[in-house]
Amino acid sequence: MVRIKRGNVARKRRKKILSLASGYRGAHSVLFRIANQQVMKALRYSYIGRKQKKRVFRQIWISRINAASRLNGTTYNQLINKFKKSNIDLNRKMLSQIAVLDAPTFKSLINFD
Repeated sequence: MVRIKRGNVARKRRKKILSLASGYRGAHSVLFRIANQQVMKALRYSYIGRKQKKRVFRQIWISRINAASRLNGTTYNQLINKFKKSNIDLNRKMLSQIAVLDAPTFKSLINFD
């Protein structure tokens, strides 16, 4: 039976992991086994982080809208309820942008009803 040499395949696999781990501190970027563990952990964290990012941004938008609406004499809850009743379909991202960048327009939106 012919001998199969795996040197190129194994080296390529290890180099791929070590290149992903470049920038990690100490042995985490040099030793393959430790680097492999850290890369797997980092990939897990990045997957979770992509989900959390959406939640965090929504929280930021809501707090910005709440702050701007309180400056104009109402609360976030009352504002969203008012928008739902009068069929104003602006998402929270756009509302927060208006609240931060264009205060007079936001004030006119609040006093619309």
